[in-house]
Amino acid sequence: MVNPKHKTLSIEDQCRLLGKSRAWYYYKPYKSPSRTRRDNLEKKKIKDLWEEHIFLGYIQISDLLNEKNTKTSPKRVYRLMRELGIKAVVPKRGLTKPNKKHKKNPYLLRGLKVIHKNQVWSTDITYVGLPGGTAYIIAIIDLHSRKILSRNVSNTMDTAFVMEALLRAMMKHGVPEIINTDQGSQFTSQDFTSFLEHVMVKISMDGKGRALDNIFIERFWKTLKYEDIFIYGYETLKDLRKGVKKYIKFYNSERPHQSLGGKSPDKIYHSDQSLIAA
Repeated sequence: MVNPKHKTLSIEDQCRLLGKSRAWYYYKPYKSPSRTRRDNLEKKKIKDLWEEHIFLGYIQISDLLNEKNTKTSPKRVYRLMRELGIKAVVPKRGLTKPNKKHKKNPYLLRGLKVIHKNQVWSTDITYVGLPGGTAYIIAIIDLHSRKILSRNVSNTMDTAFVMEALLRAMMKHGVPEIINTDQGSQFTSQDFTSFLEHVMVKISMDGKGRALDNIFIERFWKTLKYEDIFIYGYETLKDLRKGVKKYIKFYNSERPHQSLGGKSPDKIYHSDQSLIAA
């Protein structure tokens, strides 16, 4: 309710207080029809690129448009993307949370040459939003071959979820020399660490906030999401499980990898070849 003692300032008084003219108060930026047409054409190109690759940000889209002979700038693309209500879709980092009471192991991979399969495995957890809630995916990768050795998909993220994936990998592929994880509570738990110590596997852990320590599994998450999950938009846990299983089969056996000289992870894992490029 307006206090009758408080008088509403007139437009003239407001402009006088702000040191502005009356014309300034009524000014609305003019947008010419030609500029509107140009904006609309560029918006269509931006949206087409973004829908095809929703992980692209405004700088990347600006670069692609310039390569396609559409002269623009990052600042302009940023403005038009805001008007369209779109932005790059980026997977969240730091999903797993540390437990301060759990022991943290040192990072063992710095300067280490990975020259054969089962020398180093790496594992991590990511998430996928579903209409009914959140699903979690864990994967275990062999760093020599980039082969995904095991995975698990669940609507819970506990130690049992992690242990199931680990035991599957070991039952099928044997025991690694080192396994690298982040400092999440699932990986620092007594069940996980004591089991690895029992089977004489060295435990390596990323430094806090150092996602690049686990770069190969991070790259796999990006590939899985951009080449499968974001495209198919799974709506149920059952469909997500089927989709992840199918994609990992393709990833391991058919998808060529630049870092493997164009070969698939299976070809490297099931041979005696060393990595062609780190």
